[in-house]
Amino acid sequence: MAHPRVTIVGATGAVGKVALTVLEERAFPMESLRLTASPRSVGRTVTFKGEELTVEATTPAVFAESDIAFISANDDISRDMALAAKERGCVVIDDSGVWRMDPEVPLVVPEINADDVDAHNGILAIPNCSTTPLVMALDALRQASPIRRVIAATYQSVTGTGSAALAELEEQSRDYFAGNEARTDQYPHPIAFNLLPHVGSFRDGGHTSEEMKMLNETRKILHEPGLPVSATCVRVPVRVCHSEAVNIEFERPISPGEARELLANYPGIVVVDDPATNAYPMPLDGEGKDEVFVGRIREDVALPNGLALWLVSDNLRKGAATNAVQIAEEVVARGLWRYGAAKPAVEATA
Repeated sequence: MAHPRVTIVGATGAVGKVALTVLEERAFPMESLRLTASPRSVGRTVTFKGEELTVEATTPAVFAESDIAFISANDDISRDMALAAKERGCVVIDDSGVWRMDPEVPLVVPEINADDVDAHNGILAIPNCSTTPLVMALDALRQASPIRRVIAATYQSVTGTGSAALAELEEQSRDYFAGNEARTDQYPHPIAFNLLPHVGSFRDGGHTSEEMKMLNETRKILHEPGLPVSATCVRVPVRVCHSEAVNIEFERPISPGEARELLANYPGIVVVDDPATNAYPMPLDGEGKDEVFVGRIREDVALPNGLALWLVSDNLRKGAATNAVQIAEEVVARGLWRYGAAKPAVEATA
């Protein structure tokens, strides 16, 4: 078999739709493509490379005829379907939080730790969409000096929650200008014209699950289990792109000029940093792009050997779909998509 058979689970969701675009843009080699989703989307048609594909139900039987599955769904579906796919010899690239900290599951950003793909046991995970741009910047800068600690404040778009949150932002914005009371469903408070310092669920000690993901995932990806990372995650009324204000303390001083050079030479990072012309990364400019944009690079006057900088990244692309496709490209290039034993001939559908 020259190329893998691919399935996208959650193909009609915000990330699934972008995954289709990225697969086509990057000409990912496939023998076939199948799309699955929740029952309300079954039977819908989606165009891919000029061909109409019908969305199927998400059942274990699909994976018996698949070699690589991208799963972008809720935690329960990811947990059940990833195991079902693995049992049927299908390699899973999962977008949920279920597998990221499993010690047997590689958590991969290919620019940083592509070799971790070699250790996969049927399931690979992509990081949280706020973690990916952070670790790329950290990896670029730690080439000059070890990092002592990281402090990050995120400004996360509503599509990090999903399509329903985007629709809620749009509806609340119309209600605001019409003088109507905003209805809330996706968040505990209105998100239009507001900021919510609340991404994920609150944990003991006052941190949110999103903030703990940034700590734990950063350590795992960078292979630095003791790295101090403190994050404050904020949801903002932006359609697409997560932004981050990051303060980094190093073991030795790194000048802003040296940092700009390191970042500019790092794959997947674009430096936009010219205050004299008001040039700095913004969500409107980052939307639809795969790169991580970095600017406002300056000395941090509060931290010894510190730098402060600003990041912007499309959370649906590099924060999710593009990173997943890049992992799949590594899997294919390394010949690691024929996972496990031979597949059963055809598994009966329910």
